[in-house]
Amino acid sequence: MPEAAIRMDGNIERGITRVAMVMGTIRQRIAGRSLPPGAKLPSVRAMATTSGVSTSTVVEAYERLVAEGMILSRPGSGFYVANLAAPFSLSDVAPKLDRAVDPFWISRQSLEADESDPKPGCGWLPPSWLPQDGIRRGLRTLSRGDRTALTDYGSPLGLPPLRQHIARRMAERGIEASPDQVMLTESGTQAIDLLCRFLLEPDDVVLIDDPCYFNFQALLRAHRARIVSVPYTPSGPNIDLFAEIVAAHRPRLYITNSAIHNPTGATLSPVVAHRVLKVAEQFDVTIVEDDIFADFEHTPAPRLAAFDGLERVIHIGSFSKTLSASARCGFIAARREWVDGLIDLKIATSFGGGRLSAELVCKVLSDGSYRKHMENLRSRLSKAMFDVSAKLKNLGIIPWLEPSAGMFLWCRLPDGANATDVARAALERKIVLAPGNAFSLSQSATNFMRFNTSQTLEPRVFDVLRETLT
Repeated sequence: MPEAAIRMDGNIERGITRVAMVMGTIRQRIAGRSLPPGAKLPSVRAMATTSGVSTSTVVEAYERLVAEGMILSRPGSGFYVANLAAPFSLSDVAPKLDRAVDPFWISRQSLEADESDPKPGCGWLPPSWLPQDGIRRGLRTLSRGDRTALTDYGSPLGLPPLRQHIARRMAERGIEASPDQVMLTESGTQAIDLLCRFLLEPDDVVLIDDPCYFNFQALLRAHRARIVSVPYTPSGPNIDLFAEIVAAHRPRLYITNSAIHNPTGATLSPVVAHRVLKVAEQFDVTIVEDDIFADFEHTPAPRLAAFDGLERVIHIGSFSKTLSASARCGFIAARREWVDGLIDLKIATSFGGGRLSAELVCKVLSDGSYRKHMENLRSRLSKAMFDVSAKLKNLGIIPWLEPSAGMFLWCRLPDGANATDVARAALERKIVLAPGNAFSLSQSATNFMRFNTSQTLEPRVFDVLRETLT
């Protein structure tokens, strides 16, 4: 195929490698049907000659295309165009506007959205706000270090230096735990899943806040738990109703955020914390305290685990929000006598755990740049919170409270506005919002919406809100 020859030098100057250029040529030929399904590709030597590259370049290009499924290798015969699947259709990835607005709605829309689409409803920071340079340094260090970190299973309890680091961090918030009370998990979500497997039987009652992080509901339903909820206030759960509901339903677990509550941004007060623990002790309720937003705080808030000493409170966290959602790593801190059972359960469900992610997280946390990163991030979030709050108020969207830290604003829409209808209308414009009832077991947040301020800075978001609310 002499017409397929490529001018390599000019393209390489523009940052495109020879391998990529050979791959691009083959893709174009396949797309243009000059190489139909089943057709044999030029030999490695012929392709190298016509393209003006080495045979090793063509070999690598062909191998990558095999890995992609574009072509097939037949030993002793050569390379052939694969029988490709049906043509890609944009309709296959269009937003599912008719999907029920349930606890999965926001997650599905946020995770499936195009990278360029605004996502005020998602629960994470923009990639550009995360310490990419520190992560790259950590990856380079790992690539030059002990090869077992790259290829071998990790200890079920988890990487000792990272567990030691987590124990020190918890001590700064008044939580006393030795490293052998800390077990690493692959995420905060896996931590809750393991705890549900460990502590719950089907039809057990679990108490959650209303509103609360929507995935708590999804996980508990997956474990066939019976869910009840307690209204949340700016200082924690409504303590009088909390006591009544616990007495009436006798829940096995209570799952909550103490600091930077999701979605409200509220902070637990010491008075409410002590009363929650008193009721939990009276009715033998185990508390799972999700603390994944800890590093966003300017000043540490009260922690149930600190008051309780990890007797009936299990403390969990992760690093997805401040470091990377790709390097999945979380932890569980619990009573010593529970840790061994959790280790067995972890082996049964995920075997050795994600050692590479744990090693990477440990490298980045130990880097002196992480502290500076968090200082800058807290400052940046404070400014975003101020700016977004002001712009939302101009639209008649009023924050339920002004959070002291974090990324979330829990807001009431103008009278008569239905958050689900607004979210569906915005989704047609490729903007992902988070309607309130996805967070509310009682479905009492019809006119509320959660805004991630770090993802709500684009002017188009406010233009679409203005149009959908008028």
